Amino acid sequence: MQFKMLIYLLYILRNSMFYITTPFFRNGEIFLNLPAHKVVCVCRLVCHHWKDVADNESLWRQRCRREGYNLHESSKVPSDWRFFYFMCKKRRNLIKNPRGEDEFKDWTIVRNGGDGWRVEKPIALHPNAEVQTNFVTSFRMCTKSQLIDLVNEGYSQAFMDEVQPHIKVSDWYAPRCNCEYNMSVKLLHSNKRIIEEFTPGTIHLPEQENRRWKQMIHVFKDYGPGVRYVYFEHGGKDSVFWAGWYGIRLTETSIELCPALDKQNY
Repeated sequence: MQFKMLIYLLYILRNSMFYITTPFFRNGEIFLNLPAHKVVCVCRLVCHHWKDVADNESLWRQRCRREGYNLHESSKVPSDWRFFYFMCKKRRNLIKNPRGEDEFKDWTIVRNGGDGWRVEKPIALHPNAEVQTNFVTSFRMCTKSQLIDLVNEGYSQAFMDEVQPHIKVSDWYAPRCNCEYNMSVKLLHSNKRIIEEFTPGTIHLPEQENRRWKQMIHVFKDYGPGVRYVYFEHGGKDSVFWAGWYGIRLTETSIELCPALDKQNY
């Protein structure tokens, strides 16, 4: 209701001498104090002048500064600051079903060795108390994957090429006995050619590491233009070949695009 009243008052004032001569209105200062989605979906529809102000690059550049969305590199400047702002604002995990809460929905099973993949409740408390499920592997190699189409996720080709946002990958894993863990992440061109990849190799976890959660993190930077897909694959097995599900546990996988400097350390 307060927002509607404000818009009504601004609409009355928009043709008045007060509106024309006051910098507070002319330079869009008032738009900086309104919700960003309201500026785009409501304010810019009021009149041509408001549309020009709402579409002005300097408005969104200033909004980014105010909210702490600073560029990683001054040489990589977006051509569309409004798009950059909303990509920062709506940063999210691009991995679907990262904890197995929906069984294997959105995952592609690549290898299903031994007794195959399974979803279970964690046998050890995860650092994130919200994690109540995890994937578990068996006595032969089990791997699964997701292919992320960045354009379909809302990241334009121009944005990816100009800004080259950092791509942060995180995966949590825990052994139950002697286990192996594998992960591979590839940045792909539109023709699926590999532009850059991170494949740390097999991690062997001895029995004394039993049940303790560990985090694998990697951040892609300065990978150049052309990235349109991110391919993620992980998995493993137990090393003692016990029937059942004594292999590596996996959960809370995430891939995030980070256009602005992260307030937290990677």
